[in-house]
Amino acid sequence: MRLRTFTGKTTAEAMALVRTHLGPDAVIVSAKDDGQGGMRVTAALDNDVLAADIPADTDPDLDTILSTALIHHGIAPALCSRLVDASRKGTPDKAATALAAGLAAELSFQSLSAQEPRTVILVGPQGSGKTVTAAKLATRYVLEGKRVRIITTDLARAGAIAQIEAFARILQVPVQSTDSATVLTNMVAAADPIERIIIDTAGINPFNDGDRRELEALIGATNAEPVLILAAGGDSADTIDIVKIFAALGCHRAVVTRIDAARRLGSIVTAAYEANMALAEAGIAPDIADGITPLTSMLLARLLLPKGAS
Repeated sequence: MRLRTFTGKTTAEAMALVRTHLGPDAVIVSAKDDGQGGMRVTAALDNDVLAADIPADTDPDLDTILSTALIHHGIAPALCSRLVDASRKGTPDKAATALAAGLAAELSFQSLSAQEPRTVILVGPQGSGKTVTAAKLATRYVLEGKRVRIITTDLARAGAIAQIEAFARILQVPVQSTDSATVLTNMVAAADPIERIIIDTAGINPFNDGDRRELEALIGATNAEPVLILAAGGDSADTIDIVKIFAALGCHRAVVTRIDAARRLGSIVTAAYEANMALAEAGIAPDIADGITPLTSMLLARLLLPKGAS
């Protein structure tokens, strides 16, 4: 591992020097005030460097541990600086609690259980895991002793109805299907008022006008809260655009899926910040029974930090 230090008037200026001289694969090892009003950034040419791997002679402090972890996840330097600054309000000798405080200050966290609507409509790009999330959410409700009804509007995808019906049989909950906004309105209106209704929709191309209009009609057909289902690990720029599009469709909470299969979570963190989207739940395992959990600032902090960081 080869370490080099760059100094700039701001963090962004120092980071620009890092990228110019070491390239986009450089990993930040340290980011500190240089004592003269500027920033001193130490970087390494090693993609696998994490805070726990920094040599002892670099004497990493909490800011270094946090900034190294955040940069590793692909979070932009400006947001990294905000998160590290906000983290100083947390427990100063504990990386996880400090970062959790910073995340809570800059992002919004609101589980579906904390503010539970009677009806949710799960929306998102193709392949984001909406049907499996519907089954996981239904399982949570059933285990809590609540009555559940599932409605799917995904009639075109091969095997979609069979998949949701298989889940419904195991849970012993009723399932209906329609791709008509008018019929959907009637189905929701006819349901028992004590039922929790989960509406599973077909994945869309969020950049396609026709797809967005069709989804908007389904959202408008009920009083359901649209909840974005989004897989972790995507490109940051695309993810930001996608989240903003779904925010414009009325989504203000997101369920992040496939966290267990993603190496970097920077795209999710950055998109949630840029679009002011609350993080609600995390898909942390493929198991239907326990594969979804409230996505809190502490859970996210632990996911972002390297193993062994306290």
